[in-house]
Amino acid sequence: MSEAVRDAPATEDLTPHPRRHAVFVVVGVALLMFSLDQTSVATALTTLGADLDADLAWTGWTLTACAVGQVLALPLGGRLGDQFGKRKVFLVAVAAFVLLSALSATSTSIAQLIVCRFAQGVAGGVILPATSGLVAFHYGRERDRALALFTSVFPMGSIAGPVLGGLILTTWSWHGIFLVNVPIGILLVVAGALLIGEPPRRRPEKVDAGGIALLLGTLVSGMVAITLVGSTTGGGLAPVLVAVCGVLAVVSGWAFLRHARVHPDPVIPLRLLRGGGLGIMNSTNVLFGAALVGFGALLPVYAQTRYALLPLAAGVLLTARAVGTIASSGIAVALLRRLGHRPLVLTGFGLIISGLLVVAVPPAGTSPAVWLTVGAVLCGLGMGLAGPAANNAGMHLVSDEVTAVSGLRIMFRQMGGIASVSVITAVLSASAEPGRAGGVAFAVLAGLLAAAAVGMSRIPNHRGRW
Repeated sequence: MSEAVRDAPATEDLTPHPRRHAVFVVVGVALLMFSLDQTSVATALTTLGADLDADLAWTGWTLTACAVGQVLALPLGGRLGDQFGKRKVFLVAVAAFVLLSALSATSTSIAQLIVCRFAQGVAGGVILPATSGLVAFHYGRERDRALALFTSVFPMGSIAGPVLGGLILTTWSWHGIFLVNVPIGILLVVAGALLIGEPPRRRPEKVDAGGIALLLGTLVSGMVAITLVGSTTGGGLAPVLVAVCGVLAVVSGWAFLRHARVHPDPVIPLRLLRGGGLGIMNSTNVLFGAALVGFGALLPVYAQTRYALLPLAAGVLLTARAVGTIASSGIAVALLRRLGHRPLVLTGFGLIISGLLVVAVPPAGTSPAVWLTVGAVLCGLGMGLAGPAANNAGMHLVSDEVTAVSGLRIMFRQMGGIASVSVITAVLSASAEPGRAGGVAFAVLAGLLAAAAVGMSRIPNHRGRW
Protein backbone atom coordinates (compact mmCIF):
# COMPACT_ATOMS: atom_id res chain seq x y z
CA MET A 1 0.00 0.00 0.00
CA SER A 2 2.72 2.45 0.94
CA GLU A 3 4.62 1.63 -2.24
CA ALA A 4 1.61 2.47 -4.37
CA VAL A 5 1.20 5.84 -2.69
CA ARG A 6 4.89 6.65 -2.81
CA ASP A 7 5.09 5.78 -6.50
CA ALA A 8 2.45 8.30 -7.46
CA PRO A 9 4.04 11.11 -9.46
CA ALA A 10 3.80 14.55 -7.92
CA THR A 11 2.01 15.92 -11.02
CA GLU A 12 -0.57 13.14 -11.19
CA ASP A 13 -4.21 14.17 -11.51
CA LEU A 14 -5.78 13.21 -8.17
CA THR A 15 -9.38 13.49 -9.40
CA PRO A 16 -11.11 10.15 -8.65
CA HIS A 17 -11.87 8.16 -11.79
CA PRO A 18 -15.59 7.74 -12.60
CA ARG A 19 -15.16 3.95 -12.99
CA ARG A 20 -13.17 3.59 -9.78
CA HIS A 21 -15.73 1.43 -7.96
CA ALA A 22 -16.01 -0.98 -10.89
CA VAL A 23 -12.20 -1.18 -11.04
CA PHE A 24 -12.13 -1.87 -7.29
CA VAL A 25 -14.49 -4.81 -7.78
CA VAL A 26 -12.42 -6.26 -10.64
CA VAL A 27 -9.05 -6.09 -8.90
CA GLY A 28 -10.60 -7.06 -5.57
CA VAL A 29 -12.11 -10.23 -7.04
CA ALA A 30 -8.72 -11.05 -8.61
CA LEU A 31 -7.04 -10.73 -5.21
CA LEU A 32 -9.81 -12.75 -3.59
CA MET A 33 -9.39 -15.49 -6.21
CA PHE A 34 -5.69 -15.77 -5.37
CA SER A 35 -6.42 -15.84 -1.63
CA LEU A 36 -9.13 -18.49 -2.02
CA ASP A 37 -6.81 -20.63 -4.10
CA GLN A 38 -4.05 -20.50 -1.48
CA THR A 39 -6.24 -21.42 1.48
CA SER A 40 -8.51 -23.99 -0.18
CA VAL A 41 -5.63 -26.18 -1.39
CA ALA A 42 -4.58 -26.79 2.23
CA THR A 43 -7.72 -28.91 2.76
CA ALA A 44 -6.81 -31.22 -0.13
CA LEU A 45 -3.32 -32.48 0.78
CA THR A 46 -4.39 -35.96 1.90
CA THR A 47 -6.69 -36.34 -1.13
CA LEU A 48 -3.93 -35.22 -3.48
CA GLY A 49 -1.53 -37.74 -1.99
CA ALA A 50 -3.97 -40.61 -2.45
CA ASP A 51 -4.95 -39.64 -5.99
CA LEU A 52 -1.46 -38.82 -7.31
CA ASP A 53 0.34 -41.57 -5.37
CA ALA A 54 2.58 -39.18 -3.43
CA ASP A 55 3.45 -39.02 0.25
CA LEU A 56 2.76 -35.95 2.37
CA ALA A 57 6.36 -34.75 2.13
CA TRP A 58 5.80 -34.06 -1.58
CA THR A 59 2.13 -33.03 -1.57
CA GLY A 60 3.13 -30.28 0.88
CA TRP A 61 5.07 -28.78 -2.02
CA THR A 62 1.76 -27.74 -3.59
CA LEU A 63 1.72 -25.11 -0.81
CA THR A 64 5.41 -24.29 -0.46
CA ALA A 65 6.10 -24.10 -4.21
CA CYS A 66 3.36 -21.49 -4.55
CA ALA A 67 4.83 -19.54 -1.62
CA VAL A 68 8.33 -19.67 -3.13
CA GLY A 69 7.00 -18.32 -6.42
CA GLN A 70 5.24 -15.51 -4.60
CA VAL A 71 8.37 -14.59 -2.60
CA LEU A 72 10.46 -14.38 -5.77
CA ALA A 73 7.83 -12.43 -7.72
CA LEU A 74 7.10 -9.74 -5.12
CA PRO A 75 10.30 -7.77 -5.85
CA LEU A 76 9.49 -7.99 -9.56
CA GLY A 77 5.83 -7.02 -9.51
CA GLY A 78 6.18 -3.28 -8.93
CA ARG A 79 9.10 -2.93 -11.34
CA LEU A 80 7.32 -4.81 -14.11
CA GLY A 81 4.36 -2.47 -13.65
CA ASP A 82 6.66 0.54 -13.94
CA GLN A 83 8.18 -0.78 -17.15
CA PHE A 84 5.20 -2.25 -19.00
CA GLY A 85 2.24 -0.58 -17.26
CA LYS A 86 0.27 -1.81 -14.24
CA ARG A 87 -2.88 -2.47 -16.29
CA LYS A 88 -1.07 -4.67 -18.80
CA VAL A 89 0.86 -6.52 -16.09
CA PHE A 90 -2.33 -7.13 -14.12
CA LEU A 91 -4.21 -8.53 -17.11
CA VAL A 92 -1.33 -10.76 -18.21
CA ALA A 93 -0.80 -12.04 -14.65
CA VAL A 94 -4.49 -12.88 -14.20
CA ALA A 95 -4.58 -14.64 -17.59
CA ALA A 96 -1.47 -16.62 -16.65
CA PHE A 97 -2.99 -17.54 -13.30
CA VAL A 98 -6.12 -18.84 -15.03
CA LEU A 99 -4.15 -20.90 -17.54
CA LEU A 100 -2.02 -22.37 -14.77
CA SER A 101 -5.14 -23.18 -12.75
CA ALA A 102 -6.45 -25.21 -15.68
CA LEU A 103 -3.09 -26.98 -16.01
CA SER A 104 -3.07 -27.69 -12.26
CA ALA A 105 -6.54 -29.23 -12.51
CA THR A 106 -5.42 -31.57 -15.29
CA SER A 107 -2.15 -32.60 -13.63
CA THR A 108 -1.52 -36.35 -13.66
CA SER A 109 1.52 -36.38 -11.36
CA ILE A 110 2.65 -34.55 -8.27
CA ALA A 111 5.70 -33.20 -10.13
CA GLN A 112 3.51 -31.58 -12.79
CA LEU A 113 1.24 -30.08 -10.13
CA ILE A 114 4.21 -28.68 -8.17
CA VAL A 115 5.58 -26.94 -11.28
CA CYS A 116 2.16 -25.43 -12.01
CA ARG A 117 1.77 -24.29 -8.41
CA PHE A 118 5.17 -22.59 -8.45
CA ALA A 119 4.19 -20.70 -11.60
CA GLN A 120 0.83 -19.82 -10.02
CA GLY A 121 2.71 -18.32 -7.09
CA VAL A 122 4.77 -16.19 -9.48
CA ALA A 123 1.61 -14.93 -11.18
CA GLY A 124 -0.01 -14.20 -7.80
CA GLY A 125 3.09 -12.40 -6.57
CA VAL A 126 2.91 -10.12 -9.62
CA ILE A 127 -0.82 -9.51 -9.13
CA LEU A 128 -0.44 -8.22 -5.55
CA PRO A 129 1.49 -4.96 -6.18
CA ALA A 130 -0.36 -4.32 -9.45
CA THR A 131 -3.76 -4.35 -7.72
CA SER A 132 -2.70 -1.84 -5.07
CA GLY A 133 -1.24 0.46 -7.73
CA LEU A 134 -4.43 0.34 -9.81
CA VAL A 135 -6.67 1.11 -6.83
CA ALA A 136 -4.44 4.02 -5.79
CA PHE A 137 -4.49 5.51 -9.30
CA HIS A 138 -8.24 5.25 -9.91
CA TYR A 139 -9.23 6.66 -6.49
CA GLY A 140 -6.88 9.63 -6.61
CA ARG A 141 -7.22 11.77 -3.50
CA GLU A 142 -9.49 9.10 -1.96
CA ARG A 143 -6.81 6.43 -2.26
CA ASP A 144 -6.10 6.20 1.47
CA ARG A 145 -9.60 5.01 2.34
CA ALA A 146 -9.82 2.79 -0.73
CA LEU A 147 -6.53 1.08 0.05
CA ALA A 148 -7.47 0.64 3.70
CA LEU A 149 -10.66 -1.13 2.58
CA PHE A 150 -8.70 -3.09 -0.03
CA THR A 151 -6.48 -4.67 2.66
CA SER A 152 -9.54 -6.53 3.99
CA VAL A 153 -10.02 -8.46 0.73
CA PHE A 154 -7.21 -10.98 1.26
CA PRO A 155 -8.36 -12.00 4.78
CA MET A 156 -11.83 -12.65 3.37
CA GLY A 157 -10.27 -15.43 1.32
CA SER A 158 -8.85 -16.90 4.52
CA ILE A 159 -12.40 -17.19 5.86
CA ALA A 160 -14.10 -18.57 2.77
CA GLY A 161 -11.24 -20.56 1.21
CA PRO A 162 -11.08 -23.51 3.63
CA VAL A 163 -14.86 -23.94 3.60
CA LEU A 164 -14.94 -23.68 -0.20
CA GLY A 165 -12.13 -26.24 -0.47
CA GLY A 166 -13.93 -28.60 1.90
CA LEU A 167 -17.22 -28.28 0.00
CA ILE A 168 -15.54 -28.93 -3.34
CA LEU A 169 -13.74 -31.99 -1.99
CA THR A 170 -16.94 -33.31 -0.44
CA THR A 171 -19.15 -32.82 -3.51
CA TRP A 172 -16.61 -33.00 -6.35
CA SER A 173 -12.84 -33.59 -6.33
CA TRP A 174 -9.55 -31.73 -5.85
CA HIS A 175 -9.58 -30.84 -9.55
CA GLY A 176 -12.50 -28.51 -8.89
CA ILE A 177 -10.45 -26.35 -6.51
CA PHE A 178 -8.44 -25.18 -9.51
CA LEU A 179 -11.17 -25.31 -12.15
CA VAL A 180 -13.36 -22.75 -10.36
CA ASN A 181 -10.68 -20.14 -11.13
CA VAL A 182 -11.07 -20.54 -14.88
CA PRO A 183 -14.49 -18.91 -15.58
CA ILE A 184 -13.88 -16.27 -12.88
CA GLY A 185 -10.48 -15.40 -14.34
CA ILE A 186 -11.79 -15.15 -17.90
CA LEU A 187 -14.49 -12.70 -16.77
CA LEU A 188 -11.86 -10.70 -14.87
CA VAL A 189 -9.60 -10.37 -17.92
CA VAL A 190 -12.50 -9.21 -20.12
CA ALA A 191 -13.87 -6.78 -17.51
CA GLY A 192 -10.38 -5.48 -16.72
CA ALA A 193 -9.59 -4.83 -20.36
CA LEU A 194 -12.80 -2.79 -20.69
CA LEU A 195 -12.79 -0.90 -17.38
CA ILE A 196 -9.25 -0.39 -16.09
CA GLY A 197 -7.24 2.67 -17.10
CA GLU A 198 -3.44 2.78 -17.34
CA PRO A 199 -1.66 4.72 -14.58
CA PRO A 200 1.32 6.90 -15.55
CA ARG A 201 4.56 4.96 -15.70
CA ARG A 202 7.72 5.84 -13.86
CA ARG A 203 11.25 4.85 -14.74
CA PRO A 204 11.74 1.26 -13.54
CA GLU A 205 14.56 0.37 -11.20
CA LYS A 206 16.97 -2.41 -12.12
CA VAL A 207 15.99 -5.85 -10.90
CA ASP A 208 18.51 -7.89 -8.92
CA ALA A 209 18.07 -10.97 -11.12
CA GLY A 210 21.25 -12.59 -9.80
CA GLY A 211 20.12 -12.23 -6.20
CA ILE A 212 16.68 -13.62 -6.99
CA ALA A 213 18.26 -16.64 -8.75
CA LEU A 214 20.55 -17.35 -5.79
CA LEU A 215 17.63 -16.98 -3.38
CA LEU A 216 15.62 -19.44 -5.49
CA GLY A 217 18.51 -21.90 -5.45
CA THR A 218 18.84 -21.64 -1.68
CA LEU A 219 15.12 -22.12 -0.99
CA VAL A 220 14.49 -24.94 -3.46
CA SER A 221 17.62 -26.98 -2.67
CA GLY A 222 16.90 -26.65 1.05
CA MET A 223 13.28 -27.73 0.54
CA VAL A 224 14.35 -30.75 -1.53
CA ALA A 225 16.85 -31.83 1.16
CA ILE A 226 14.22 -31.55 3.91
CA THR A 227 11.60 -33.36 1.81
CA LEU A 228 13.91 -36.26 0.92
CA VAL A 229 14.66 -36.81 4.60
CA GLY A 230 11.00 -37.50 5.29
CA SER A 231 9.96 -38.95 1.93
CA THR A 232 9.65 -42.66 1.15
CA THR A 233 10.99 -42.03 -2.36
CA GLY A 234 14.64 -41.93 -3.37
CA GLY A 235 15.59 -45.42 -2.19
CA GLY A 236 19.28 -46.03 -1.58
CA LEU A 237 20.17 -42.77 -3.31
CA ALA A 238 18.23 -40.68 -0.79
CA PRO A 239 21.18 -40.02 1.59
CA VAL A 240 23.36 -38.95 -1.34
CA LEU A 241 20.65 -36.67 -2.72
CA VAL A 242 20.06 -35.15 0.71
CA ALA A 243 23.76 -34.40 1.07
CA VAL A 244 24.02 -32.90 -2.42
CA CYS A 245 20.96 -30.69 -1.94
CA GLY A 246 22.14 -29.66 1.52
CA VAL A 247 25.51 -28.60 0.14
CA LEU A 248 23.80 -26.71 -2.69
CA ALA A 249 21.62 -24.88 -0.17
CA VAL A 250 24.63 -23.84 1.92
CA VAL A 251 26.69 -22.78 -1.10
CA SER A 252 23.77 -20.86 -2.63
CA GLY A 253 23.07 -19.14 0.67
CA TRP A 254 26.71 -18.13 1.07
CA ALA A 255 26.82 -16.85 -2.52
CA PHE A 256 23.59 -14.92 -1.95
CA LEU A 257 25.00 -13.14 1.11
CA ARG A 258 28.25 -12.40 -0.72
CA HIS A 259 26.27 -11.04 -3.69
CA ALA A 260 24.17 -8.84 -1.38
CA ARG A 261 27.33 -7.22 0.04
CA VAL A 262 28.50 -5.94 -3.34
CA HIS A 263 25.27 -5.32 -5.29
CA PRO A 264 24.14 -1.66 -5.20
CA ASP A 265 20.44 -2.59 -4.82
CA PRO A 266 20.13 -6.23 -3.65
CA VAL A 267 16.77 -7.95 -3.33
CA ILE A 268 17.47 -8.20 0.44
CA PRO A 269 19.61 -5.25 1.65
CA LEU A 270 22.09 -6.43 4.28
CA ARG A 271 21.76 -3.16 6.20
CA LEU A 272 18.19 -4.18 7.04
CA LEU A 273 19.06 -7.65 8.30
CA ARG A 274 20.69 -6.90 11.64
CA GLY A 275 21.54 -4.10 14.05
CA GLY A 276 19.21 -1.75 15.91
CA GLY A 277 16.73 -4.52 16.68
CA LEU A 278 16.31 -5.53 13.02
CA GLY A 279 17.84 -8.96 13.63
CA ILE A 280 15.25 -9.67 16.34
CA MET A 281 12.41 -8.41 14.15
CA ASN A 282 13.49 -10.46 11.13
CA SER A 283 13.81 -13.61 13.27
CA THR A 284 10.41 -12.87 14.78
CA ASN A 285 8.87 -12.48 11.32
CA VAL A 286 10.29 -15.84 10.25
CA LEU A 287 8.77 -17.59 13.28
CA PHE A 288 5.52 -15.63 13.02
CA GLY A 289 5.28 -16.72 9.38
CA ALA A 290 6.00 -20.31 10.43
CA ALA A 291 3.01 -20.15 12.75
CA LEU A 292 0.78 -18.11 10.44
CA VAL A 293 1.39 -20.10 7.24
CA GLY A 294 2.45 -23.44 8.71
CA PHE A 295 -0.45 -23.70 11.14
CA GLY A 296 -2.95 -22.70 8.48
CA ALA A 297 -1.52 -25.11 5.91
CA LEU A 298 -1.21 -28.16 8.16
CA LEU A 299 -4.11 -27.94 10.60
CA PRO A 300 -6.54 -29.61 8.13
CA VAL A 301 -4.04 -32.44 7.49
CA TYR A 302 -3.52 -32.87 11.23
CA ALA A 303 -7.28 -32.94 11.88
CA GLN A 304 -7.81 -35.55 9.16
CA THR A 305 -4.90 -37.83 10.05
CA ARG A 306 -5.18 -37.76 13.86
CA TYR A 307 -8.94 -37.41 14.37
CA ALA A 308 -10.37 -38.52 10.98
CA LEU A 309 -12.31 -35.28 10.50
CA LEU A 310 -13.89 -34.82 7.08
CA PRO A 311 -12.31 -32.21 4.73
CA LEU A 312 -15.21 -29.78 5.24
CA ALA A 313 -14.95 -29.97 9.04
CA ALA A 314 -11.17 -29.58 8.83
CA GLY A 315 -11.59 -26.53 6.61
CA VAL A 316 -13.99 -24.92 9.07
CA LEU A 317 -11.13 -24.86 11.60
CA LEU A 318 -9.21 -22.41 9.40
CA THR A 319 -12.34 -20.28 9.02
CA ALA A 320 -12.60 -20.11 12.81
CA ARG A 321 -8.98 -18.99 12.97
CA ALA A 322 -9.55 -16.32 10.30
CA VAL A 323 -12.60 -14.94 12.13
CA GLY A 324 -10.52 -14.63 15.31
CA THR A 325 -7.75 -12.86 13.39
CA ILE A 326 -10.06 -10.29 11.83
CA ALA A 327 -11.84 -9.62 15.15
CA SER A 328 -8.67 -9.01 17.15
CA SER A 329 -6.80 -7.09 14.45
CA GLY A 330 -9.34 -4.27 14.76
CA ILE A 331 -8.69 -4.18 18.51
CA ALA A 332 -4.94 -4.09 17.89
CA VAL A 333 -5.22 -1.11 15.55
CA ALA A 334 -7.38 0.76 18.08
CA LEU A 335 -4.95 0.13 20.97
CA LEU A 336 -1.67 0.50 19.10
CA ARG A 337 -1.11 4.21 19.77
CA ARG A 338 -2.24 3.96 23.38
CA LEU A 339 -0.29 0.86 24.45
CA GLY A 340 2.50 0.67 21.88
CA HIS A 341 3.43 -2.38 19.86
CA ARG A 342 5.30 -4.47 22.46
CA PRO A 343 2.37 -5.36 24.81
CA LEU A 344 0.21 -6.32 21.83
CA VAL A 345 2.90 -8.50 20.25
CA LEU A 346 3.64 -10.28 23.53
CA THR A 347 -0.06 -10.81 24.32
CA GLY A 348 -0.66 -12.05 20.78
CA PHE A 349 2.25 -14.47 20.96
CA GLY A 350 0.93 -15.76 24.29
CA LEU A 351 -2.44 -16.53 22.68
CA ILE A 352 -0.79 -18.22 19.68
CA ILE A 353 1.38 -20.37 21.94
CA SER A 354 -1.70 -21.34 23.98
CA GLY A 355 -3.60 -22.26 20.82
CA LEU A 356 -0.74 -24.37 19.48
CA LEU A 357 -0.47 -26.26 22.77
CA VAL A 358 -4.24 -26.87 22.85
CA VAL A 359 -4.11 -28.31 19.34
CA ALA A 360 -1.04 -30.42 20.20
CA VAL A 361 -2.63 -32.35 23.09
CA PRO A 362 -5.65 -34.71 23.01
CA PRO A 363 -9.14 -33.27 23.64
CA ALA A 364 -10.12 -32.75 27.27
CA GLY A 365 -13.74 -33.73 27.85
CA THR A 366 -15.07 -32.66 24.46
CA SER A 367 -15.07 -33.69 20.80
CA PRO A 368 -11.94 -33.28 18.64
CA ALA A 369 -13.75 -30.80 16.38
CA VAL A 370 -14.65 -28.49 19.29
CA TRP A 371 -11.22 -28.86 20.89
CA LEU A 372 -9.38 -28.01 17.66
CA THR A 373 -11.74 -25.10 17.06
CA VAL A 374 -10.82 -23.64 20.45
CA GLY A 375 -7.12 -23.93 19.57
CA ALA A 376 -7.69 -22.40 16.12
CA VAL A 377 -9.61 -19.44 17.56
CA LEU A 378 -6.89 -18.80 20.16
CA CYS A 379 -4.27 -18.80 17.41
CA GLY A 380 -6.41 -16.50 15.28
CA LEU A 381 -6.92 -14.01 18.11
CA GLY A 382 -3.19 -13.99 18.79
CA MET A 383 -2.28 -13.51 15.15
CA GLY A 384 -4.70 -10.61 14.85
CA LEU A 385 -3.18 -8.87 17.87
CA ALA A 386 0.47 -9.57 17.03
CA GLY A 387 0.34 -8.97 13.27
CA PRO A 388 -0.42 -5.22 13.06
CA ALA A 389 1.74 -4.51 16.12
CA ALA A 390 4.74 -6.41 14.72
CA ASN A 391 4.30 -4.56 11.41
CA ASN A 392 4.43 -1.25 13.26
CA ALA A 393 7.45 -2.30 15.33
CA GLY A 394 9.53 -3.16 12.28
CA MET A 395 8.71 0.04 10.43
CA HIS A 396 9.38 2.15 13.53
CA LEU A 397 12.95 0.80 13.72
CA VAL A 398 13.75 2.16 10.24
CA SER A 399 11.10 4.82 9.70
CA ASP A 400 12.79 6.26 6.61
CA GLU A 401 12.73 2.92 4.73
CA VAL A 402 9.16 1.82 5.35
CA THR A 403 8.63 0.31 1.88
CA ALA A 404 11.80 -1.81 2.01
CA VAL A 405 11.05 -3.02 5.55
CA SER A 406 7.47 -3.89 4.58
CA GLY A 407 8.70 -5.95 1.65
CA LEU A 408 11.23 -7.79 3.82
CA ARG A 409 8.54 -8.48 6.41
CA ILE A 410 6.39 -10.24 3.83
CA MET A 411 9.39 -12.12 2.45
CA PHE A 412 10.62 -13.37 5.84
CA ARG A 413 7.14 -14.46 6.90
CA GLN A 414 6.72 -16.41 3.68
CA MET A 415 10.14 -18.00 4.20
CA GLY A 416 9.11 -19.02 7.70
CA GLY A 417 5.95 -20.57 6.30
CA ILE A 418 7.92 -22.41 3.61
CA ALA A 419 10.33 -23.79 6.22
CA SER A 420 7.62 -24.91 8.64
CA VAL A 421 5.49 -26.61 5.98
CA SER A 422 8.54 -28.37 4.50
CA VAL A 423 9.83 -29.60 7.85
CA ILE A 424 6.48 -30.62 9.35
CA THR A 425 5.26 -32.46 6.23
CA ALA A 426 8.60 -34.32 6.10
CA VAL A 427 8.22 -35.29 9.77
CA LEU A 428 4.62 -36.44 9.30
CA SER A 429 5.52 -38.43 6.21
CA ALA A 430 8.43 -40.22 7.93
CA SER A 431 6.48 -40.99 11.13
CA ALA A 432 4.66 -44.24 11.77
CA GLU A 433 2.06 -42.19 13.71
CA PRO A 434 1.67 -38.94 11.75
CA GLY A 435 -1.13 -37.68 13.97
CA ARG A 436 0.98 -37.79 17.12
CA ALA A 437 3.98 -36.45 15.23
CA GLY A 438 1.87 -33.47 14.17
CA GLY A 439 1.03 -32.75 17.80
CA VAL A 440 4.72 -32.78 18.70
CA ALA A 441 5.49 -30.46 15.76
CA PHE A 442 2.90 -27.91 16.94
CA ALA A 443 4.34 -28.07 20.47
CA VAL A 444 7.86 -27.44 19.13
CA LEU A 445 6.55 -24.49 17.14
CA ALA A 446 5.02 -23.11 20.34
CA GLY A 447 8.43 -23.34 22.01
CA LEU A 448 10.12 -21.46 19.17
CA LEU A 449 7.52 -18.70 19.39
CA ALA A 450 8.15 -18.44 23.12
CA ALA A 451 11.82 -17.83 22.35
CA ALA A 452 10.81 -15.17 19.82
CA ALA A 453 8.65 -13.49 22.46
CA VAL A 454 11.68 -13.21 24.73
CA GLY A 455 13.54 -11.46 21.90
CA MET A 456 10.61 -9.13 21.20
CA SER A 457 10.56 -8.04 24.85
CA ARG A 458 13.91 -6.34 24.16
CA ILE A 459 12.54 -4.19 21.32
CA PRO A 460 11.89 -0.59 22.48
CA ASN A 461 8.20 0.16 22.85
CA HIS A 462 6.66 3.19 21.14
CA ARG A 463 3.35 4.89 21.81
CA GLY A 464 1.53 7.54 19.87
CA ARG A 465 2.21 8.72 16.31
CA TRP A 466 5.53 8.35 14.53
